[in-house]
Amino acid sequence: MNDIEHMTTHSKLQRLDFDTPALQRKRRIRALKDHLARWYVTIGGLAVLGAITLIFFYLAQVVFPMFQGASVEADEAQRPTWLAESGEPLLLAIEEQNQVAMRLDGTGQAQFFDIASGAALARQALPLPEGSQIASVSRDTPGSRRFVVGLSNGQALVVQDAYRVTYPNNQKTITPELTYPFGQEPVTLDAQGRAIEQVAVSLNGSTLMVAGVTGNDLHVVSLERTENMLTGESTIEEDRLNLPQLSEPIRSLIIDPRQMWLYAFTGQDSADVFDLRRRSLNGRYRLLQGNAEITNVTPLLGGISLMVGDSRGGISQWFMVRDGDGKSELRNVRNFRLGDSPIRQILPEERRKGFLALDDAGTLGIFHSTAHRTLLDQSISDGPVKGALSPRANRLLVEADGQLQLLSIDNPHPEISWSALWGKVWYESYPKPDYVWQSTSANSDFEPKLSLAPLAFGTLKAAFYAMLLAAPLAICAAIYTAYFMAAPLRRKIKPVIELMEALPTVILGFFAGLFLAPYLELHLPGIFSLLLLMPVGIILAAFLWSRLPERIRLLVPDGWEAALLIPVILGVAWFSLSISGHLENWFFGGNVRLWLSNEMGIPFDQRNALVIGLAMGFAVIPTIYSIAEDAVFSVPRSLTLGSLALGATPWQTLVRVVILTASPGIFSALMIGMGRAVGETMIVLMATGNTPIMEANIFEGMRTLAANVAVEMPESEVGSTHYRVLFLAALVLLMFTFVMNTLAELIRQRLRGKYASL
Repeated sequence: MNDIEHMTTHSKLQRLDFDTPALQRKRRIRALKDHLARWYVTIGGLAVLGAITLIFFYLAQVVFPMFQGASVEADEAQRPTWLAESGEPLLLAIEEQNQVAMRLDGTGQAQFFDIASGAALARQALPLPEGSQIASVSRDTPGSRRFVVGLSNGQALVVQDAYRVTYPNNQKTITPELTYPFGQEPVTLDAQGRAIEQVAVSLNGSTLMVAGVTGNDLHVVSLERTENMLTGESTIEEDRLNLPQLSEPIRSLIIDPRQMWLYAFTGQDSADVFDLRRRSLNGRYRLLQGNAEITNVTPLLGGISLMVGDSRGGISQWFMVRDGDGKSELRNVRNFRLGDSPIRQILPEERRKGFLALDDAGTLGIFHSTAHRTLLDQSISDGPVKGALSPRANRLLVEADGQLQLLSIDNPHPEISWSALWGKVWYESYPKPDYVWQSTSANSDFEPKLSLAPLAFGTLKAAFYAMLLAAPLAICAAIYTAYFMAAPLRRKIKPVIELMEALPTVILGFFAGLFLAPYLELHLPGIFSLLLLMPVGIILAAFLWSRLPERIRLLVPDGWEAALLIPVILGVAWFSLSISGHLENWFFGGNVRLWLSNEMGIPFDQRNALVIGLAMGFAVIPTIYSIAEDAVFSVPRSLTLGSLALGATPWQTLVRVVILTASPGIFSALMIGMGRAVGETMIVLMATGNTPIMEANIFEGMRTLAANVAVEMPESEVGSTHYRVLFLAALVLLMFTFVMNTLAELIRQRLRGKYASL
């Protein structure tokens, strides 16, 4: 009994020894640390999610304004006294600063007035010959500020409205005036003195071309100004073009800015196109179907596209396109609709490929040709109006019922639409619709080509070829290192491969662009023979090793067999590259690049997807290898031993137990490697040539979303359409990465649940 009591008392003392104040304090500190760590990880994770969400919303708020339409705000109408004393308006114009406007009436009087107040500023009469009147008027291409008036005596006068800006006493003063580029003497078009019913003008360099119509006769005169370099005197040479006679009356004339084509819109629904260089008729084209009639024809900025308005409220875009035989023909590209009333006036923008349209019902429409987008459809009057669009396309001056009204237009990003970003677009002078990215040009009449499709394609193309090289090598290396390799050798190999990830990508891109790309071009047969002979060499070496006597094979410790492949790999590589020149001479006529281009029809660029596959694959391998190797190595040893104990071979254990158990980690490795390849910038920037084309050809380059943002963001204007499209590219890249990672996590969780019971 005493022994029992002694033991009970001893056990109580022992329990009390484990509940000392020091131990209690340690447990409290440990609990506090666990609590703090849990909160630290939670707050850190939420902060990361919050940062990503904020980035997403920031990109979205920069991108969102591009998809908004246009808006118009009307100022109070004005009835200046001078307007009631003027004749019917033939032409309205607004100068660059939106301060002064010009109105030309049928009597040849040009009235300049203040836009804000309507006050008259200056009045100037055209130097018309005595007894002549204005019979027709026409503008040159948008932005030129030139116009021509056809006279009742068979002559035409070329005029330009100019606005001289001075700063007397530090105050901005705009002095309007009319100038005459080729003198105040009119150009004689019809020698018989008949009225010029329709007229057109085009100035290309020092050559002025004027065309006019009298009845069914077409007159075209070319005036070329030459300047004597010694005396400075200018002489004008006149050349009359003899073109075929017209069979129907002409409603409108337009001369191509390059002075290659003359468009004569005849009858009700057709157009005759004349080749001015060959001085012949190119063809007659029917522009409208049904009972519709042509009511207005205006060239867009650059003069390549013609906007044809009809009596049913439709507007169609046409330009010359070369067919399969190389012949140029007028083609309908796209169509718009304003309403059901006839289109009375089309006003092209002077800096973009957009235009405004006014119909007889007083409806205003704002459109953009390339984006094929209708941005506004709004009534501004109860009847037809005469309008003028400012050079910046932010003011519209209209005259109706003896009053003037100024409208403010807010239309910052008309070039963007879903079709312009992701669909095929038929750009001016292109033979067919295509995906094109070309955001800038030296020409002021440039048509921006902002398709993100070739950039997204290039991103996926670069990632595909990189993963095609990296994924098999990295996964197989990870499996062998974790499952078959001896522990001492693994401790040396794994850090070396992971150390590859520390190499800056800019160094890899520099190496790929300056050395690897030209080396591959010169040794292309050797590279492909290396890809074919390397597996054969390794399998042959393994077969020969298996046929050696067992006493020799046992000399190599288990798990060190991979070291024997080092001389095999080096030997196969040396052999493949050394026979490259012989293969090129034997099979490819001494130049494999020309053979690919001429015989196979495969274009070859020095900086191509093959270079990217090798360089970026080298950069992605460490990421995939490290995660996959940890996943395979973390498979419980008990599963492997249990499988072997049940009679499975090591290979069967690897395939049916180890890989399946490690599959979530392997899949995560592939997805992270894919994300790394998609977001890579410097390698593709330096080694692809940055050609935004949609070609799967491994011998051609590409441009990725990330590289495009890096290249063009520094030169884009803040807040411009180009700037916001680059942010859209970044948003697409972020969303793509987010979707890929989300799907990867879902698949990984499903794989983990499926193989957790192993």
